[in-house]
Amino acid sequence: MGANSLPSPSCPDGRKRRVCYYYDPGISNVDYGEGHSMVPRRVAMTHGLVASYGLLNHMTRLRTRPASPEELLAFHDQKYVDLLGRLTPAGYISDADLRRTAEEHGIGPVRRWDGTYTNDNPAIEGLMGYCLSYAGGSLAAARALCRGDHDVAINWSGGMHHACRGHANGFCYVNDIVLAIKQLLGRFPRVLYVDIDAHHGDGVEKAFVDSNQVMTLSFHQYESQFFPGTGSIDDVGEGAGRYHALNVPLKKGMDDQGYHELFKPIVGKAMQVFQPDAVVLQCGADSLSGDRLAGLELSVGGHAECVKYLRGFNAPLLLLGGGGYTINHVASCWCYETAVAVGKEDEIADEIPHHPYDHYYRSQGYKLQCRTEAPGSRSSGENKDAAAIRVKALEHLSAINCAPSIQFHEPCAAAAQGMDVDDLCHDDDEDDDEEEEDPMERLHRLCDNADLAGFFVELGRKHSLSSSAMG
Repeated sequence: MGANSLPSPSCPDGRKRRVCYYYDPGISNVDYGEGHSMVPRRVAMTHGLVASYGLLNHMTRLRTRPASPEELLAFHDQKYVDLLGRLTPAGYISDADLRRTAEEHGIGPVRRWDGTYTNDNPAIEGLMGYCLSYAGGSLAAARALCRGDHDVAINWSGGMHHACRGHANGFCYVNDIVLAIKQLLGRFPRVLYVDIDAHHGDGVEKAFVDSNQVMTLSFHQYESQFFPGTGSIDDVGEGAGRYHALNVPLKKGMDDQGYHELFKPIVGKAMQVFQPDAVVLQCGADSLSGDRLAGLELSVGGHAECVKYLRGFNAPLLLLGGGGYTINHVASCWCYETAVAVGKEDEIADEIPHHPYDHYYRSQGYKLQCRTEAPGSRSSGENKDAAAIRVKALEHLSAINCAPSIQFHEPCAAAAQGMDVDDLCHDDDEDDDEEEEDPMERLHRLCDNADLAGFFVELGRKHSLSSSAMG
């Protein structure tokens, strides 16, 4: 199933989409500390490229407020949110109790999963403001999709998939992805989360591990001593969420061809059996060739092919950032994926335009399609391993018989428009000579194919009241 194959009412040619985009200039001032791998300035670099290519002219700029601390409580613990609000570098140094509390919540030098100590999540200046900014962007993007204003929403500062309910993890303090998915579930019954970061999307998987309304699907490097050490092919979810938390573990050196021999059939099958109403794609760029921390070998074009493939299904699509530690490669990738989102990927030049950040791209010859290493040839053993992973992942997906039954959250569109539920019922006084319309077709026509759950709830209530009155 190729991209651009399923036109939608808003995208009749399968390419033009209503895209909105979030960027907070303040993100570029966030500093994890000297020598730290996470450099938020990469988002400013991405924005500089996006602007220099003229892509902002094809998107709506989301100008939104930051998230509120209360909104973080949709997922995170109250004590943890309170800690984020009062923690400062000076307080961490001077207040022993605060420092101990911070370290209990994963902030500061802490013991990692492999027994080593690291300062992955330092007590940085402006921590709470940073978290509220990127979380606010993801929530605003999700709200835009819920309203139906846009088909694709982008927040490259988001995608912090490691953060857990009560502690920071893997450079991530607040899990904006979980918050955004919860927002989407208020409108869309089923949400598919796809993660193409080099690291396992553990925080998101754990948040929805027992849910059949959210399917998490993570493609990640998986080997000894590689963070976070989770995401085996045999990890498939729990309880009602069994076979809804799927993992595709990859070996170091995986290139474009090998990646898409896994990605496309597995994601295509997930779309078929789960039938999501919205899709969230975490576009971590540490899966690119030449990343400082990971060992996958995707090109910018190969990485963006994931965006293009999912774009082709024409489901509401939320694009988020994530990892990526060779920052010029990250910016190149996310800029090109922005072009893919607006359907301009074939129109932008490979030569990077002159702009304030262009000196960062000297090492890649000022070309957008950067690649530092030629893809290595995979051995027959590696090919067999990938084939076995594909077969097993597809078997897991085949265990899902059909899309789950859903408890809807949104009221019926007819009710929202002030239409009385009785208007949806067939009028007995209508001319019997007219051909009778199928009741469900009439229902969908009058509701404009919208969410009908509120209608059925109201209809059941009226039927119950009517029966009581007759009794």
